Amino acid sequence: MVHERRKVGTSPKQEGASLFAAAGLSQDAPHPLPDRMRPRSLSQVVGQDHILGPDGALTRMLETRTLGSLIFWGPPGTGKTTVARLLADATELHFEQISAVFSGVADLKKAFEAARARRETGKGTLLFVDEVHRFNRAQQDSFLPVMEDGTVVLVGATTENPSFELNAALLSRARVLVFHSLDSAAIEKLFVHAEEVEGRKLPLDAEARAALVRMADGDGRAALTLAEEVWRSARGGETFDAAQLQDILQRRAPIYDKSADGHYNLISALHKSVRGSDPDAALYYLARMLDAGEDPLYLARRVVRMAVEDIGMADPQALVICNAAKDAYDFLGSPEGELAIAQAVIYVATAPKSNAAYKAFGAAKRMAKEAGSLLPPKHILNAPTKLMKSEGYGEGYDYDHDAPDAFSGQDYFPEKLGPQTFYDPPDRGFEREIRKRLDYWAKLRRERNAK
Repeated sequence: MVHERRKVGTSPKQEGASLFAAAGLSQDAPHPLPDRMRPRSLSQVVGQDHILGPDGALTRMLETRTLGSLIFWGPPGTGKTTVARLLADATELHFEQISAVFSGVADLKKAFEAARARRETGKGTLLFVDEVHRFNRAQQDSFLPVMEDGTVVLVGATTENPSFELNAALLSRARVLVFHSLDSAAIEKLFVHAEEVEGRKLPLDAEARAALVRMADGDGRAALTLAEEVWRSARGGETFDAAQLQDILQRRAPIYDKSADGHYNLISALHKSVRGSDPDAALYYLARMLDAGEDPLYLARRVVRMAVEDIGMADPQALVICNAAKDAYDFLGSPEGELAIAQAVIYVATAPKSNAAYKAFGAAKRMAKEAGSLLPPKHILNAPTKLMKSEGYGEGYDYDHDAPDAFSGQDYFPEKLGPQTFYDPPDRGFEREIRKRLDYWAKLRRERNAK
């Protein structure tokens, strides 16, 4: 997000009036605070020093007076649109903006034709495409010729991961710059400048002000919108505490789209926290997702997956506990049933870890695919007919329960394949006991084969 710097010798209200006049609006015309605080130069952008600071990528690019096509990737309210507009000003390019939400093929053709005509007069075009990931593959491909011949400098903005949402061909012709959510210091800068522009302090005590920073959730535009709502709600001389602020604003829903990066980032963080045996971090991400409205049954299914992928036979009870948590949620519903999921998360996070079963099954699947349709050894095949008996089916089979230690030590893999080892349990948790059994059986098998 961004803020603007006042001209020397002007008051906030005088500057606001000049902005209205420049936009063709009267001073009394409704004009949201975020719009009034848009910057007039790249140096006034806050929160993106990694690309706009002295050694930032865009700073270096502008020093050469050349600009290549770019993809701005970042959450809402981080200044992507504003930076694109200011880049056009800094490089003396015509700024053309379209949105993938409202535009189609006809709009793209019109924009390209206008850019070609403009180019003939010696004027280049910066084509800013908001929500560029919304265009389908064919529409994205239509940008390639005009990017390659210099008709436009494309600057696309997206909140989605470009690696998944944009064509490889498009990505190969553009540089991806990541915009970060605004930290608390950047949000506080916006509030301070908003107070300068408004000519009054936010009617909040220290705790409420800190709460307002948190409510913004890294979104500069939302921060200013919330600040404006606070000013609208305050009576003369009134100062809100944190509880009153919560009642007035209710709360801002966390940025979380169940079909987008927010969803995948948080479930990945939850899974890796469990794998890393950190129950506190795991509970935090579980709470984040529940707070954002994630389906608890989806989370319960993912925790079951964690039990079989990252714990397996190191603690076979983990799968039982996680399935029980899913059933408990089915029985109780929200919010009571969510505690059962939390208990399961704590269990799997604190359980001994092993991916031996996961790896063994993967290796077995690869071998099954590579080896083809090999016949099992005849001695372990049933022989219900005389013909099958004559072919040797079942011949020489040793019934394990009749053998010492209930272990015959026979071979069970196809003869052409020979014995294989897929499951290699570590010396942890319950698998420590399994390791002892496997080692003992291996010893018996060697002794049997030596006879």
